[in-house]
Amino acid sequence: MGMDRQAIGAALLALCLMAGGCRGELPLVTSEEETVAPPQEDGSGGAEESVKGFFLLNEGNMGSNKCTLDYFDYATGVYSRNIYAERNPGVVKELGDVGNDIGIYGEKLYAVVNCSHFVEVMDVRTAQHLGSVDVTNCRYITFHGGKAYVSSYAGPVQIDPNARPGKVVEIDTLSLEVTREVVVGYQPEEMVVTDGRLYVANSGGYRFPNYDRTVSVIDLETFQVVDTIDVAINLHRMEIDRFGRIYVSSRGDYYGTGSDVFVVDSRTNGVTGSLGLAASEMCLCGDSLYMTSVEWSYVTESNTVSYALYDVAKQEIVSRNFITDGTDSQIKIPYGVAVNPDTREIFVTDAGDYVTPGYLYCFSPEGRMKWRVRAGDIPAHFAFTTKAFY
Repeated sequence: MGMDRQAIGAALLALCLMAGGCRGELPLVTSEEETVAPPQEDGSGGAEESVKGFFLLNEGNMGSNKCTLDYFDYATGVYSRNIYAERNPGVVKELGDVGNDIGIYGEKLYAVVNCSHFVEVMDVRTAQHLGSVDVTNCRYITFHGGKAYVSSYAGPVQIDPNARPGKVVEIDTLSLEVTREVVVGYQPEEMVVTDGRLYVANSGGYRFPNYDRTVSVIDLETFQVVDTIDVAINLHRMEIDRFGRIYVSSRGDYYGTGSDVFVVDSRTNGVTGSLGLAASEMCLCGDSLYMTSVEWSYVTESNTVSYALYDVAKQEIVSRNFITDGTDSQIKIPYGVAVNPDTREIFVTDAGDYVTPGYLYCFSPEGRMKWRVRAGDIPAHFAFTTKAFY
């Protein structure tokens, strides 16, 4: 795991102070607050375990060291930008380079910081640093049975036709120590857990044009790969419904093979079909699978943008645009999608030009825009919390 980043930060700050101070070179960045919605005294749902708010992780452009964390509070209606730096003044370089995923488990908030090669662990009520875990080229995180599971490319951040296979790393959520690792396919991405098994989508993105096309199945008791499912090239997102069906997105090859979402039956580990819908992002809420897509084509040198809604119970397409009031025309690059499980509000982020601050849009369950707010650079990943944030 290495030396704790907070300890390193404290030591560096002490040296700076003894030398006459260096905060002129590393100024403390304060958060910004903006009221975007009416206050709701009981959060979004009213019950004790209702959603109180959500964290939004802004990726930041690769190499810019501009990953930031925002928070929206339902009780006040206030959106707070860049809260991490202010709450952790002793952490040098703050959250680091490219925030790739975020998740909550118990009392902890986890941010996967891809190009800085670590998982940042915070107190979910304060966003204050608790520790970090070194994971090379880490990608996504999921949780089960007191453990965090992180997918890792396990090598340098670079295109390489000979790139090594990736791995999944198991982290104990109490000690924050890596407990086990297992080699999977090439450049593994998102994961789901069901019935004692972890499924991970392998992309092979570094090995273009020889993409991987498999899902690795890991038995969590032995932590060994027990099955490999041939699905489609360049796999990415994963969601699992209450019927045991796993939805796996394929990004295609950006030429003749387009994006699609494939269905894997976790009872048989067989592929049962595809939805015929492109998906860059997916969010499953209840029986509703929300998908946004920005599908780039090197043939036309253009993007095709779409917003689709699929009913997993009826197994049918509900809508090919879940934004119903035309405000999707304001969104340049839909980059993240999430749905509040209590209110069913739909959230879509806009990455814009990827190098300046993007925007967060809130839509009613019917798809009408309620509000929008400026976020950080490349706003992307959501974590709804039932804990009061202060």
